[in-house]
Amino acid sequence: MLIQDMTRQESIGLLTRRSFGHLGCSQNGQPYVTPIHFAYDQECLYSFSTVGQKIAWMRANPLVCLEAEEIESSQKWTTVIVLGRYEELPGTLEFEDRRKFAYSLLQQRRQWWEPGYAKTILHGTERQLELVYFCIHVVELSGHRAMP
Repeated sequence: MLIQDMTRQESIGLLTRRSFGHLGCSQNGQPYVTPIHFAYDQECLYSFSTVGQKIAWMRANPLVCLEAEEIESSQKWTTVIVLGRYEELPGTLEFEDRRKFAYSLLQQRRQWWEPGYAKTILHGTERQLELVYFCIHVVELSGHRAMP
């Protein structure tokens, strides 16, 4: 198997095609990884969630990463890693246009609202569905491709 670097444009191409990835964040030296749906547009990844662990952690430490991939086999795959900065898009007049833009991008994706809008029961209690739209500003981007 041969592993090669991807160009920035190839990496952006994967982010544009894909809508599912794994978000990494950390707090007090403890990493946390969770699946998210996203939409890429001009150096930002847009997503939404309900308030929970990942939102709390990103609010405390806005440095995050995201991994997205296309896997054909164990010998043929591509993966992109984004290092970025979390920015919340609150439901205020100041952010109304950006929230609408995020929504317009996300709604073009199949099942974009999962798992962010799923009913969640933690410790026997149903979590309130308080929606949070956010973007991840791309700070650094890298991609690799494996071929047999």
